[in-house]
Amino acid sequence: MNRRTCGSGGWRIGAAIAVLLTVGAAGRASADGRWTEPDFYNKARLTKPYVIVPGRDPAVVNTVLGSVRQYTPTDGDTFLDLARFYGLGYNELEQANPGIDPWIPGIKTASVTLPTAWVLPQVPYQGMVVNIPEMRLYYFHPHKGDGPILVTTYPVGLGRDDWRTPKGKFKVQGKTVNPTWVIPESIREEHIRERGDHRTKIDGGAPDNPLGKYRLELTMPGYRIHGTDIPWGVGMQVSHGCVRLYPEDIEALYPVVAVGTPGEFIYQPVKIGARDGRIYAEVSPDIYTLTPGMFTEARRIIEQLGWQDQVDWNKVERAVEQQNGIPADITLGSRPLEPRDGGNAPDVAGGRESL
Repeated sequence: MNRRTCGSGGWRIGAAIAVLLTVGAAGRASADGRWTEPDFYNKARLTKPYVIVPGRDPAVVNTVLGSVRQYTPTDGDTFLDLARFYGLGYNELEQANPGIDPWIPGIKTASVTLPTAWVLPQVPYQGMVVNIPEMRLYYFHPHKGDGPILVTTYPVGLGRDDWRTPKGKFKVQGKTVNPTWVIPESIREEHIRERGDHRTKIDGGAPDNPLGKYRLELTMPGYRIHGTDIPWGVGMQVSHGCVRLYPEDIEALYPVVAVGTPGEFIYQPVKIGARDGRIYAEVSPDIYTLTPGMFTEARRIIEQLGWQDQVDWNKVERAVEQQNGIPADITLGSRPLEPRDGGNAPDVAGGRESL
C-alpha cells in the first residue's frame, strides 16, 4: 500500500437507552431557519463527558452512553446539518433512518431518529480509541485516583475503501496548529489525474487545506488525527486513511490531548455493554468486510463477558440483522438483572447527555 500523509454533579444512570426525547432546532442562530457555523460551535461548548462504571456484572456495569432521541424536522434541515449539530456522523443518521430522504427529511417524515447512544468498545479505558466500522472516536480522560472514569466521544471520517484506515496502536507524538499539508506523491498524482491540481503543498490556514486548523501527529507512520475543510465528510469514507473530525470537535479535543497519549485504531462492528441492569448490543456495518461472521462475533464477545445465560439470543440475532448502529436491548426477560453477589447496585455516576 502506498505511503501517505493525510489530507483530503448530578450524574445518574438513565432509566433506559431507548428514551425518545423529542427535540427541535434549539440553538439555531439564523432567523431564516438555516444552519450556520455558530450553531455548530455553540453545540460543541455543550458537549460533556460521560461517566463509565466498568466491570463484568451487567447488573452494575455502565458502559452505554447517552440516549436515543427524536427530532421534528423543519424546512432547511438535512442529515448533514442534523448529524453535525447533534454530534453524529452522517453514517449514523442514515443507518438509523432507512427510507428517509437525507436532503429534505421534513417533507417526507414527521420525525427523525437521533442515535445519540453508544456502547463502549471492548478496550482498555485509556487514551484515544477510534472504532473504524463505527466511524467514531472515544477519548478516555486521564483517570485520577478514585475519581470517575470519563469519556468523550466524537464522530469521524475515515479512509475510503482504496485507502483504508488500518488497525494498530500509536501514541501522540506531536501537535500542530494550522499545519501545512505536504502532499505525498501518490496523492498528488491522483489530484493531477482527477482535477489537474499540480500543487506539492497547501499552506496552513488555507481554506482548502484538508487538515483543517488542528492536527495530532501519531507514531503510526503516515497517519494523523485532524480537522477538515469539508465538515460534511465526517461519518463518511472520504480520506486517504487519516481520521477527520468536525472543526469544532477537533478544536475541543486538541487542547486536552497531551503528547504521549496512547491510542489505537480498532475494528469492532459488534459491541456489547450494559446499563441499569440491562444488556445491549450495538452493531454497525462491516465497512471493510473484515468480520464475515457477525453473529459469531456477537456470541464470542457475550461469552467472553460471561453473559451468555442472561441474553435473549433471538434479540441478538435481530440486532445483528439490522446493523443500524443503535444499542438494542438483548436482555433475557423484562426485569433488570440482579447483582451477582446478591448485593445492591451502587449509587454511582451515570452518563451525562452530550447536548
